[in-house]
Amino acid sequence: MTFINNKTYLTAPPQTVAFLGLGVMGYAMAGHLAKAGHVVRVFNRTAAKSQAWLQDCAAQGIDASRLSAADTPREAATGASVIMACVGNDDDVRAICLGANGAFAGMAPGAILVDHTTASAEVARELHKAAKQLGLAFVDAPVSGGQAGAQNGQLTVMCGGDQASFDSAQAVVACFARAVTLMGGSGAGQLTKMVNQICIAGLVQGLSEAVAFGQQAGLDMPQVLDVIGKGAAQSWQLDNRGKTMVSGEFDFGFAVDWMRKDLGLVLAEANRNGSRLPVTALVDQFYADVQQMGGARWDTSSLIKRLK
Repeated sequence: MTFINNKTYLTAPPQTVAFLGLGVMGYAMAGHLAKAGHVVRVFNRTAAKSQAWLQDCAAQGIDASRLSAADTPREAATGASVIMACVGNDDDVRAICLGANGAFAGMAPGAILVDHTTASAEVARELHKAAKQLGLAFVDAPVSGGQAGAQNGQLTVMCGGDQASFDSAQAVVACFARAVTLMGGSGAGQLTKMVNQICIAGLVQGLSEAVAFGQQAGLDMPQVLDVIGKGAAQSWQLDNRGKTMVSGEFDFGFAVDWMRKDLGLVLAEANRNGSRLPVTALVDQFYADVQQMGGARWDTSSLIKRLK
């Protein structure tokens, strides 16, 4: 897997950092930390993935003496000033943070855990409180930009937590980001990511209907997309997914299963805060249809398959 493209790194003193979770996103994010000159210790539940990451780093000429793999989150976090995580869901975040082998047990006072998982604002606040009681810091920091953004070091990172913790971690996070922003107190990063996913759900459904309509009308859809992409209909989704939707290509990393997980978080939060999200709820059900069609691992732009 490629995880380093042309990325300019900010000049910052090297730190000892840990990265927990080497999935599609974390694998590349940890690679940028290594390339930037940090001492990096990784953990993954499947140890073979950690070894593959070390081999990829070596193949790219990164100094192997700065890199290592740990058997537990606690071991990875020991001696690290910043610990980063990117796992699957709330329960996964709790599992890598808490307990005898969790990261909190290995962190020194003042160390910061930056969680890049898209999870609930509730778990962010829970772990922020637990960290604070131990003299540690916790920042929720979900990302947007997908697999390509991770590989290119161009993710958008939206953070929630204390200003001092954010300031201490920002330069390290910037190794794989184009923008790192503190959105407010604990949980604000996760809430901002929910806003992001609400926007994407509506945009992709609208784009799906537009492409399907244009094809049914016999239009040259690549040309149509070129034209309307220069006007008010322009969006990232149109620019990056419109033509692949026309050609029926749906293998771009961010799977329908993941989007449904994210929209489940959105709808649960909306139920708590009293928001009305009729379009988001409808699109979530459309994604359930795609899952039933066998598209659980298709890219989220596969919504158009329902309309064929």
